[in-house]
Amino acid sequence: MQYNTLIIGSGCAGFNAADCLYDLGVKNIALITEGINMGTSRNTGSDKQTYYKLTLAGEEPDSVYEMARTLFDGGAVHGDIALTEAACSATAFMKLVQLGLPFPANRYGAFVGYKTDHDPRQRATSCGPLTSKLMTEALENSVNSKGITILDNSQVVKLLTSDNQIRGLVLLKDGEYQTLYAQNIILATGGPAGIYHNVVYPASQTGGTGLALDAGAMAVNLQEWQYGLASIDFRWNVSGTYQQVLPRYISIDEDGKEHEFLPDYFDNPIEALDMVFLKGYQWPFDTLKVGGSSRVDLAVAAETGEKGRKVYMDFRQNPIGLDFAKLAPETYDYLKNSDALFGTPIERLAKMNPKAIDLYKNNGIDIFKEPLRVAVCAQHCNGGIAVDANWESSVKGLYVVGEAAGTFGVYRPGGSALNSTQVGAMRAAESVFRKTSKKNKIVDEPIKFNPSAVVGEYEQIYNREETCQAMSLHAAYVRNSDEMKKLHTKLCQLRDNFFEENSVQSKAALPQLYKNYDILLTQIAILSAMIFSAKNIGTRGGALVDSHMQSDEKHMDKVINTHHNGESYFEQVRPLPPCDDWFEKVWAERENRI
Repeated sequence: MQYNTLIIGSGCAGFNAADCLYDLGVKNIALITEGINMGTSRNTGSDKQTYYKLTLAGEEPDSVYEMARTLFDGGAVHGDIALTEAACSATAFMKLVQLGLPFPANRYGAFVGYKTDHDPRQRATSCGPLTSKLMTEALENSVNSKGITILDNSQVVKLLTSDNQIRGLVLLKDGEYQTLYAQNIILATGGPAGIYHNVVYPASQTGGTGLALDAGAMAVNLQEWQYGLASIDFRWNVSGTYQQVLPRYISIDEDGKEHEFLPDYFDNPIEALDMVFLKGYQWPFDTLKVGGSSRVDLAVAAETGEKGRKVYMDFRQNPIGLDFAKLAPETYDYLKNSDALFGTPIERLAKMNPKAIDLYKNNGIDIFKEPLRVAVCAQHCNGGIAVDANWESSVKGLYVVGEAAGTFGVYRPGGSALNSTQVGAMRAAESVFRKTSKKNKIVDEPIKFNPSAVVGEYEQIYNREETCQAMSLHAAYVRNSDEMKKLHTKLCQLRDNFFEENSVQSKAALPQLYKNYDILLTQIAILSAMIFSAKNIGTRGGALVDSHMQSDEKHMDKVINTHHNGESYFEQVRPLPPCDDWFEKVWAERENRI
């Protein structure tokens, strides 16, 4: 079975890649997914999930280059990628509008915005708590309307290459291997959610970064993550209004005794409440804010880690010391302008954002009646597989889009990841189209795949749950260099003999074996980048390293590359390209572009 292009993943990046390819006339394609309803795009959100794009309303000036500068200034970001994400943001956004996404527009048709984190303008917009779900559904409908082939319930276990060029892939379906040949593969498997124990990612999301690493693709900035407070019985960010209504933070010890603990970590209860409020805007844990709002994260971490307690946000009654008049002006004015200077946290939430309550109720948690269990969790990998401005990896013909691609660095504006899914997919499709016009052969001769997995002699040396817990303990928002080195050595040993020491009882268990191998390869690469960063940078961005509280912003002009063999090293960022937009020149070159 031969295709021009195979797309792996059924989130908003994968669907958009397929949709764009078809619209460009590349129709010998198929989309492969482990489960059409799985993944992060369809199953995650926040109190108001943000989509970041160029300003399209109001009097405030903005430009493509200004937006690119904002993305670039996040640190450890390649300039050509930042400029591309800015330049294509309006096109990608308007496609979603045309597909029916209900982004708010004023009476004149301008798409109004608001300011999100790390955003100097008001570029953010939202369809509500489930923006990415609505995006995925709209793009899926468009793909289905075109009759594009979807291979559901199929897990890719190997990318086939020769001479550093993609040739095809091997998938598992119903316990049987199938080989598909292709000139191009677009990997849209989401972030590496399976490497940690404490995650916001939905249980259906594990990632497929190991596929690209195993094929020889370079990775970048795997050490840069976003961590933040999330509910864990139902995985969801507790950002925005959940914090701004000022809930109580309580912990339960082993004897079942309740402790309202935040005042113990601040000078007084009012300071604690002001910092809780700021967590609504400043949701990701940030080492620059350990003296401010990120102290809330550290307090939760101390209760769950050092004291071994379960931590909850309680909306049923007001926290200790709440006196509206004593709150900081920013906190007070926000609540006043929201007509929320009254009642209990749940009553304020019902006034300000009732859908935030419905979200949990629809998932079996009534926060009117019970507290919400939370922890500091991994939410997004700012790094991933290294790509160029066409989202092509170091392996020719292998494109990586969405969170699997490493397009961000230390900081990024909230919602910019959703823009990246659409821009990256569009750019990859355009690049494939240009190559397709040259009529390259798909494959010269068959490539043999010899499965390494053993069926029938059950043995399990690799304990995924154990290693994921170790990653959350030693290699998350708090990192310990010595422990990371020990874990890295252990995992490399497990990798070297993985298929000799791990087998399954039946063909039905083969997908899980390959998934474990993918996660193991990813954990090793991420630890390599983290160990290198710990030695050469230290505490920065979303991670406290070796108990050093002072954030070090050095080397913001460099990325950390990780070779597929595990070696990590610095590379100078590619600068923002100069403005050379002379119309007549671009007009003359238009035949070489889409």
